[in-house]
Amino acid sequence: MSAVVEQAAQTAPDPRERAGRRTRRSITLGAGLTLVGLVVVVAALSFVWLPYAQGDTTGGRLQAPDGAHWLGTDRFGRDLTTQLMIGARIALAVGVGAVVIGAIIGITIGMLAAFAGRWLDDTISAVLDIIIAFPVLLLAMLIVAAQGASLGTAILAIGLAMSAVVARLTRVLAKRVLAQQFVTAARTSGTSWAGIVGRHVLPNIWPTLGVNLALQFGVAVLAEASLSYLGLGAPPPNASWGRLLQEAQGTVAVAPVGAIAPGVALVVLVVGVNLVADGLRDVADPTRRRSR
Repeated sequence: MSAVVEQAAQTAPDPRERAGRRTRRSITLGAGLTLVGLVVVVAALSFVWLPYAQGDTTGGRLQAPDGAHWLGTDRFGRDLTTQLMIGARIALAVGVGAVVIGAIIGITIGMLAAFAGRWLDDTISAVLDIIIAFPVLLLAMLIVAAQGASLGTAILAIGLAMSAVVARLTRVLAKRVLAQQFVTAARTSGTSWAGIVGRHVLPNIWPTLGVNLALQFGVAVLAEASLSYLGLGAPPPNASWGRLLQEAQGTVAVAPVGAIAPGVALVVLVVGVNLVADGLRDVADPTRRRSR
């Protein structure tokens, strides 16, 4: 008996260790929320105030940062601070829009596969595997090329491309929940399929699914920046960060801020979203918290 007690005492987590883990999780989540919050504040501010009008080209070409233009001007004479603020608005719109589209389509298909019979489930799984084999950016490029470049098309294309990943994860998580005894009991008691999904499946898969959607947000932002860099994103005068990078590549030697500023903005948002996702993963997954 004493040996069992001693072994339990050795395997029990140290309170100081638990406190350290909680602190690390708080720091990770707090840092992520701070970075994302900074971009959100800048985007919100752009709706009510901008240093200059979006199409104002009176600043002179490739001016260095000064009191009038905090980040200087681009090769068209536009204020870079203004362009970055508008770019923050576009990045968040693309991230939110693509994640919403991907979530709606992906969760619907994933649930259908989880509840379907074996033949339909295998067919859907095979199709999803084929789609997932293609990079999100490549699928988005194909859709944009077919529909024409615009901000709405970019959001739709990225959302459709990432929906396969969401559907695959939803199917796996839903099947795991459907195999539990409490779901069997709910079926036996006469609960409808809609009731099982709403009361049992979605609440149990949402923590893990939410973390994945947070990661997909960062993927969507990078995909839109890549599309804009290739000329397949939001057309001018939309100041996407990817388009700013593309426009600045020819003048990076004489005006490096034009390339550095949008690149830093992308890093801040994507790293912030990934830190938030990592913090949420620790909160949502007790086994992960214990293993650290």
